[in-house]
Amino acid sequence: MAMPTMATMVWFETHSTTEDNEQHVATGWHPGQLSDTGRRQTVDLGQRIRARSIGRIYASDLGRAVETARLAAPSVPLFLDWRLRECHYGDWNGADAARVHAHRAQFLHQPYPGGESWRQAVQRVGWFVEDLRRLALTEPVLIVGHVATRLGMAVHLGGQSLEDLLDGPSDWQPGWSWRLTC
Repeated sequence: MAMPTMATMVWFETHSTTEDNEQHVATGWHPGQLSDTGRRQTVDLGQRIRARSIGRIYASDLGRAVETARLAAPSVPLFLDWRLRECHYGDWNGADAARVHAHRAQFLHQPYPGGESWRQAVQRVGWFVEDLRRLALTEPVLIVGHVATRLGMAVHLGGQSLEDLLDGPSDWQPGWSWRLTC
C-alpha cells in the first residue's frame, strides 16, 4: 500500500532592504544590516506572515536575513541555515552591485574569484530543500534569504531553468510560493 502524499506550502521572501542595497553594494557573504527602510518593510512582511499562518521560518544565517526574520515575526520559531545564503561572490563580496550582476552569466558554472558559481549556490539550496522534504511538515513555512536562495527554490521546487532565471528580470515581489510534496 502506498503512503499518502503530503504537501507543505513553502513561501519565500527576500531579506528587507539593507544599507548596502541603498549604496548599490553586492553584499554577498558579508552579514549586511537593514536600513531604516528595511526595518519599516518588516512590518508588512510580518502581516504577510500572519496572513499565511506560517508555523516556522528558515532563514539564511547572514545578518540581514536574520534581522528581517526576527523583526517581522519574533514569536515564530526561527531556524538558521547557511545553505540559504546568497551566492558567494568571493573577492567580489562588497563590490559594486552593477559590476557583480553584469557578469552573472559568466559565473553560471565558473566560480567568482575566491567564491562559488551560481550553479553551486543553487545546488546547496537544493540540499536544504531535500532536508525540508524529509521533515514532512504540514504547516506553511517561510524561507527568508537572498537572490541565490530564490533561484534555488525556483529551480528545485518550481522546475525552472537556472539559465533562464539568470537571463530574466529579477523583479522584487511580496513573496513567492511553491508546494513541496513529501
